[in-house]
Amino acid sequence: MTFAALANPTRRAILERLAAGEVSVSELSEPFSMSQPAVSRHLKVLERAGLISSGSDAQRRPRKLEARPLAEATAWLEAYRKYWEASFVLLDGLLGELKGVTKKRNRSATNLR
Repeated sequence: MTFAALANPTRRAILERLAAGEVSVSELSEPFSMSQPAVSRHLKVLERAGLISSGSDAQRRPRKLEARPLAEATAWLEAYRKYWEASFVLLDGLLGELKGVTKKRNRSATNLR
């Protein structure tokens, strides 16, 4: 659910705004060219994913960022980053070997002429 919520650029922008602190729905709606109900739908997706929570402050219901799901997603991605880095190191070694073999073949072909 975290990655599905993060797939949308509007939701990522909302999270970026919430990183600065709690904000009401109307304040979150201001920079977007969409209605407040449309922003509310994005907020529901973020809430279901556990990325934000809503509070109660008199008549306001400010939203705030919940970092735990982002930390979990980052940890998951980090494991794959390490895997791909190791794979690229192996690939670099293989390509280096292939270049060496190609250079030897080219020298041998030149010497035969």
